[in-house]
This record gives sequence, C-alpha cells and structure tokens, in this order.
Amino acid sequence: MSNRRNFLKKSALIGGGILLSPLAKAELSIPEMISNSEDSIFLSTWNHGVPANKKALEIIKSGGSLLDALEKAANVSESNPKNTSVGLGGMPDRDGHVTLDAAVMDGKGNAGCVCFLEGFENPISIARKVMEETPHVILVGEGAAQFARSQGFKEIELLTEESKKAWEEWSKEAKYSPEVNVENHDTIGVVGLHKGEVAATCTTSGMAFKMRGRVGDSPILGAGLFADEEVGACAATGLGEYVLKSQTSFLVLELMRQGNSAEKSCKIALERIKTKFLDPNPELEFQVGLVVIGINGDYAGYSILPGYQYAITKRGNTELIDAPYLAKRRG
Repeated sequence: MSNRRNFLKKSALIGGGILLSPLAKAELSIPEMISNSEDSIFLSTWNHGVPANKKALEIIKSGGSLLDALEKAANVSESNPKNTSVGLGGMPDRDGHVTLDAAVMDGKGNAGCVCFLEGFENPISIARKVMEETPHVILVGEGAAQFARSQGFKEIELLTEESKKAWEEWSKEAKYSPEVNVENHDTIGVVGLHKGEVAATCTTSGMAFKMRGRVGDSPILGAGLFADEEVGACAATGLGEYVLKSQTSFLVLELMRQGNSAEKSCKIALERIKTKFLDPNPELEFQVGLVVIGINGDYAGYSILPGYQYAITKRGNTELIDAPYLAKRRG
C-alpha cells in the first residue's frame, strides 16, 4: 500500500499537467503524520458522544493508540446504566433479555464483531479481541459469550431496574413501534483520525423490545460502520434495518473515494434511503444519522430527519452539533 501511495504522489509531482484521480487528490491533501492529540479528530453519534470523545482524547494524550481511544470511548456509553440503548442498562428484547451487538474496524481492513451477546458490559472490547485474537470476523450468541469468558471478561446482569420497569410497562400491550430520536440517544458510533490512521467502532443494545435474535446494522461491516485507509471511516445510527438494506457506511466512503466531500457523500447516501423507502410510504417515518471522517481531515454528520446530534472533537475541543438533515418530520 505504501508503494502505491508513493507512486501516486511522485506521479503527481512529476507530471504537473496530468489529471489526477480523486484518490490521488485526497492522498496529496493528507497532512504529514499527525503527531499530537491537538491534531486528532473524533466524531461520535448523539449527545452521549461528548463524554465518549473526551475519553478518546484522554487516551491519546496518555499515549494510547487510535483503537485504544475508540474502544475506551465506546466503553463510556456501554458502562453508563442511564444510557438505555447501549451496554449496561440497555433496553431488553420482547422476552426481557438484553442482547448486545458491537464492531470495530481499522483502516487496514482488520475487523471484529459480536452479535446477540448476553451478559457482558463492554461488547466493543470483546469485538476487538475477536479481531486481534481469532482468525474470524464475527462471533454470535453463546459462541461469542464463550469466547469472552476465555478472554477473561466478567459476566454481569445487564438488565437494570429502570429498564426492567420499562419492559414490564411495555409488556402490558406488547406493541412494537420504534420512535424517531427516542430519548435523544441511540447506538453510539465513534470514528477517528490520528497520525494518518482512521478507524471506526459501533456498539448498541439494539431496538427496544425487538424480537429475540434480532441483529441490526451496528455490528455489520459496510452497514453500521466501515473504515478504509485510502478514504476514511464512517459510522451509522438509527433504524438499522434500512441501513442494512442500503450498506450505508460503505456507500458513503465509496462516494468520497469518487471525490465527493464528506458532507455531500452523507447527503447522497441518505437521499438514497429516503427515496427508496420513505418517499413511497407516507405512513413510514424513521431516522438514520451518520458521522464520517476523511483521511484528509474532512468530516461531517448528517441525518434524514431533524433531531440528530453528533459530537466533534478537534484541536482538543469537543462540542455537540445539530446535524443538517434532508426532510422535516411528517405531520
């Protein structure tokens, strides 16, 4: 890969009149090796991305790697029992079981995922172990739990009293109806750029009161997240079925590879979902939100509907941003 990059750069310098490909243009705009935490960039989905990003920056400042930073950032949300859509305290499925999904991917294509995992607080850390300690990419259910035990992860009860009460109240009617932007938080996806490297993580307890065994987009490469060292890293949040059907994160990066900006790439990818699934169905309404960082530092957050926020950390500062969106709420 380094030989190919050097060839592209040298060709651009020698043949000044040659038309460069979008990839070559992106290569030329990459800063020299990013050397300190002030030059690192992190983006996370939703308002719980603010403490997550701050943790990522803390890890970088202490000498940790990009993957260390993203893992620990995701752990912040996973270990917060007040966050009822990720990890400990996550809303259960319709049978009262909390099941977790998570994935991590670096720019070189290394990846690890766990799906339908019960009894472990930090599935993102287990997903990273799948990536680093096994020849596989995805482990599910009891197989994932067995692997987690073998790696020394401790089992705990994930269903908190708060989530249990919510499930018991829901069980009175047992009506499954996902709400747009419910509680202003959802899956957390974290993407980062540090020292010229990109990576992405995504972790969730999935849709509240889902059918037992349901897996959404979060742990699926190309849907809930994707990273490519030639382009950047992207993560998604929202109603995962439609992200799965559209392979949204992969699509965003491919649009960027073609020379589109981060924001335009997000917009095009989300317009595809809107045109295919929302526009023909007036009774249907759901949210999908994105965060993406390019290898040249170009970044964006975008959503289909208003209400989605993302956290951005750059030059050592973190802020929460109301993302631009495609359409207003119906009604």
